[in-house]
Amino acid sequence: MRAVKVRVEGIVQGVGFRYYTYRIAKRYGVKGYVRNMPDGSVQVVAEGEEERLEGFLQDVARGPSSAVVTNVSVEEINPKGFSSFEIEY
Repeated sequence: MRAVKVRVEGIVQGVGFRYYTYRIAKRYGVKGYVRNMPDGSVQVVAEGEEERLEGFLQDVARGPSSAVVTNVSVEEINPKGFSSFEIEY
């Protein structure tokens, strides 16, 4: 089990980024959450099996077609044991 905290920067709010992330998390079986940050970035906390998480992170870095991702930073964290993936408001 691997867990990460991701910061996605660019034009990532108001373009469906959280819903996109939610859908791909469900596809990969990744648990955690996604939320908009006050500075205009999006934060993702995700955990899952290494291979599934890698695919998920690649898709997050691409973002939906309406987004313009300029930077993605990934920090390794301790797993929290999430039971689902949620959009936080």
